[in-house]
Amino acid sequence: MRVAISGAGVAGTALAYWLDRAGHTPVLIEQAPRFRTGGYMIDFWGVGYRVAERMGIEEQICELGYDVNCLRSVSHDGEVKAELGVETFRRMLDDDFISLPRGDLAAAIYRTIDGRVEARYGDSISTIEQLGNGVRLSFEHAPPEQFDLVIGADGLHSTVRRLEFGPEGDYLHYLGCQVAACVVDGYRPRDDLAYVTYNTIGHQIARFALRGDRTMFLFVFRSADSSDETPPKQRLRNEFGQLGWECPQILDAVDDVEDLYFDVVSQVRMNRWSRDRVLLIGDAAGCISLLGGEGTGLAMTEAYVAAGELVRADGDHRRAFDAYESRLRPLISSKQVSAQRLVGFFATRTRFGLWFRNVAIRTMNFSPVATLFSGSVRDDIELPDYAI
Repeated sequence: MRVAISGAGVAGTALAYWLDRAGHTPVLIEQAPRFRTGGYMIDFWGVGYRVAERMGIEEQICELGYDVNCLRSVSHDGEVKAELGVETFRRMLDDDFISLPRGDLAAAIYRTIDGRVEARYGDSISTIEQLGNGVRLSFEHAPPEQFDLVIGADGLHSTVRRLEFGPEGDYLHYLGCQVAACVVDGYRPRDDLAYVTYNTIGHQIARFALRGDRTMFLFVFRSADSSDETPPKQRLRNEFGQLGWECPQILDAVDDVEDLYFDVVSQVRMNRWSRDRVLLIGDAAGCISLLGGEGTGLAMTEAYVAAGELVRADGDHRRAFDAYESRLRPLISSKQVSAQRLVGFFATRTRFGLWFRNVAIRTMNFSPVATLFSGSVRDDIELPDYAI
């Protein structure tokens, strides 16, 4: 089958890989003018890690990634308030755990299809017309075409979801926070292999030292207004400009950044992920939120399962889409519940919350306590072998 995939991010490129392996002809359609390499730091483990092994990219990911030693929480004057060693969790996950920039993971996936799969940049789908024997698409720039299937892998603000299922306001559930992320060259100080965070009520700023004398920053802050149109850099100054630690110099460094990621922290909740020949995967279907910590791995899993169920159904898209949703919906729903609980870890509401966060970080250094917590990071799903 000829399959149009809207979105050349992690979900879309992983799906293109598996569809190509299965003998289909995927076509990637990406609004951005070129492949996107930006983003934020992610922890990669669990079922997504197993999919990466089946794709043969585990070694690349480990070479690109970082064996983070600890999560460190500091006060306004830089004093270490709490520190959590990562090794305990790494052992619980059988060492299948690595931290890396999201863009580096996306690039590793893209290399598996580069030169094999058609990728169209600088264009997007403008209309979707379902026909009896296919789907007719019109585009912002290219002439209309017909495909057998259309997959929306275009993220939290999915165009395919809006065109086929209705306004995003019907499905997006705002969790009360906004985020920003960027990479800065030559920032000092550096704390190699330590994820350093500074928290105040309703705010967190974190930094991580990358190779090549680069530093990645993540900003999280609570906001009742998800539609504030203040320019992102000014918004960050409004929120963090009067705070302590390194906030003033970090904001000065961010002023020179061209590629700044800025978005709301939201979940996508839908009753159905497909409609006839149109299917949603990744954040477009069931975003658990950026703060959930596993969205990238889940997107890779959804791509693998969607392609695999098409193989099992011998091309019967309706049967395949139903099986895909039945297999994955319980996992995604449970991850969304866990992600909602994590909002307070990133942006606490009270001084007691700040105190309790540091106590919890210190306590989880003890293996029995970490073992209790590990249930929320393990993936309760059996990954099928689709023989593709």
